[in-house]
Parts: sequence; C-alpha cells; structure tokens
Amino acid sequence: MHQDNNSTKHWLYQAQNRPKLWAILAIILLLTLLPEFFIHKHHNFEEQGIHIDGSWGFYAWFAFISCALMVVLAKFLGIFLKRKEHYYDD
Repeated sequence: MHQDNNSTKHWLYQAQNRPKLWAILAIILLLTLLPEFFIHKHHNFEEQGIHIDGSWGFYAWFAFISCALMVVLAKFLGIFLKRKEHYYDD
C-alpha cells in the first residue's frame, strides 16, 4: 500500500502550501514598508553629512543585510569552531 508522502509532512513543508507562504511573506514585507509613506524621518547623522539613515526603507534593507552577514559570519566561524562528530563520546 503506497501512502502519499505529503500527507505525513507538516503543513509548512507541503508543496501545495509553498506559494501561499511566499504570498504571506510578501504581504508582511510590504506591510512593514507601508509606514514609510506616513512617517517623517529624522537623520541621525545629519551634522556629519550622512543621510543614508533617512532613505526610504532604510531599516528594512539594513536589517536584511545585517541578518545575511550574521549568517555568513556564523558559517565562516563554524569552519573553525566545529568539533568532531564523536566529540562527546571520547
């Protein structure tokens, strides 16, 4: 008897739900940028001539780049800090 593989997976991992999840993610990301149209931003480093923190969507793209860099740094550090598979058995 052949059992459907999708029925045993969690709903987040089922193939038919992936487009819905991507759509929900896109809606959430757009909603986070919506306040940018209504909020007046003050430049924190205006005296130094730096205006990047007042650019449109600054906090969204800054957070994305920061998170991506943390992932890359963690992968890089993992090369040097990982232990042997049977480290605790020794």
